[in-house]
Order: sequence, then structure tokens, then C-alpha cells
Amino acid sequence: MSSQAPRLPKAGETIHGHKFFIGFGGKGANQCVQAARLGAKTAMVCKVGKDFFGDNYIQNFKDSGVHTDFVGQSSDAATGAASIIVNDAGENAIVIVAGANMLLGSEELQEALPAISHAKVLVCQLEISPQTSLQALRMAQGNKVKTIFNPAPAIPDLDPDFYRASDVFCCNESEAELLTGSSVANVEEAHRASQELLKRGCGSVIITLGPQGCVVLKAQELTLKHVPAPPVTAVDTTGAGDSFIGALAFYMAHYPTMPLEEMARRANQVAGVSVQAVGTQASFPFKKDLSAELF
Repeated sequence: MSSQAPRLPKAGETIHGHKFFIGFGGKGANQCVQAARLGAKTAMVCKVGKDFFGDNYIQNFKDSGVHTDFVGQSSDAATGAASIIVNDAGENAIVIVAGANMLLGSEELQEALPAISHAKVLVCQLEISPQTSLQALRMAQGNKVKTIFNPAPAIPDLDPDFYRASDVFCCNESEAELLTGSSVANVEEAHRASQELLKRGCGSVIITLGPQGCVVLKAQELTLKHVPAPPVTAVDTTGAGDSFIGALAFYMAHYPTMPLEEMARRANQVAGVSVQAVGTQASFPFKKDLSAELF
């Protein structure tokens, strides 16, 4: 559920908004849908409730061309949901309730192993139990599948094994701040943070910086690449990071020899289109909406 208002309310304050809508979201779902819209063959591994939202969620995946064989439904918890407020500058504040996703465990991962082991890329987040995400990443690496880990929603006490299980560790500035304990407000600070995260065992680190683009640091190179974002007028930045990661996963799967910074440059362009429209998945571009030079 998303509301638009002139500004974000202060604690205890009620303000008038000027738009309200219900759409589909969830970080993993968003990333999966964006990859599918660019032409990737995608499958989602998650749990939803046996409720109205769960039924619609599964239908939305099908409508988006996402394989749903590993989307389970549970009567023990409600479908995960998020409440989003967007101000007139396009900035947002989000509260998520994970719901049925927290019931996803080893049993479901074993059922999904055929899909995971034959994938080109596995993307994981922290909207499910962290240990389930870590197990999935390890399963992927054991089958020589490339991994992207997005540590969101961020937790300060992240298991150190997550770094070693990440071919690409991709986070935004606030997540990088929480994980490193240092300010990440500009390219220079993002460089320092990415060096710290890389030391923990990642194959490479990408820190997204909104309108400042992103920084890319690879273990074998140790020279930071700053990838600027295209200048755009942002209407709603909700889901921009998910659009970026979905696009990154698409490029890793379809153009495995492309340099990571070039993948990031193209993913910046895709995410830059998404912020120019209202909504999360509703704003994600299809291949046909994008310049041919991105493919």
C-alpha cells in the first residue's frame, strides 16, 4: 500500500496525502519481475498466505512471466505486506511485515534445488529468515551458480558467511552504513565502505547511491569504479534499488562476460526509467520501453 504526501510525517503527526494505491511489491518479487521484464527466464522461491493478497500475488507473478512452481501458500501466516509513504521529492519511508515469508525453510529450498542448481544467477535478500537465504546462496555456489546478495532490510549482526557466499554484494548507502558503522553519503565514503565490505570476503561489492549512481569494487581489481546515474526527474524512487538489482541479474545471466561496471551502468539506466513513474512494479520498464543499446 502506498500513499503520496507533500512530505513524510513527523512522529505522532497526521498529514493529508493526495494519492493512495495498492500494488505488488517485496524486494525479491520486485527484482524478479524487473529481470523478467527485460527478458530473463525467472522463478520465484517464496511463501505467501492462503488469503486474498496471496492469490493475487501468485497471479501477478504469472502475469509477469515468472515461474511460480516454488511459491508456496501457508494458512499459518498472512501474506507479507508493506506500507509506503512517498513525499513530493520522490523520497520514501517504508515499513514491511514479512508474514508468510518467514516460514520459508530448508524443506522448500530442497524442493527448489532443481531450479536453483540450473540457474545462471540466484538473487537473495533478507525478507525471509537470514539462515534460509544463506543456505540458498551456499546451494547456488555449490552448483557454480552466480550469486547476488542484497542485505535488505538490513540487519546489523549479519552472519559473516553471507559475504563469502556473495559473488556480488549489492546494497544501498543506508544498508552500507549499518553494516560498516560509517557514514556513506558520497562516492568517497562509499569507496571506503566498499573496501571494508570486500575485506569480509565478497567477490565484488556494489553500493548504490541514488542520484549519484553507484560504486563498483571487485576483489581481483581493487580499483574503485564510480558509475554515475543518468540525470532524471524522480517522481517516486520506491523500488529503484530493486529495479537496479533485477536488471543486474538479467545482465549477469545474459551477458556473463560483460564487465561488472558496464552491467551496473546499464542497470542504472533501467532504474533511472523506473523512478520517472509512480509505483513500484508498475514503474518497472519492459525491454521494449528501453534503448536498444542496453541490449
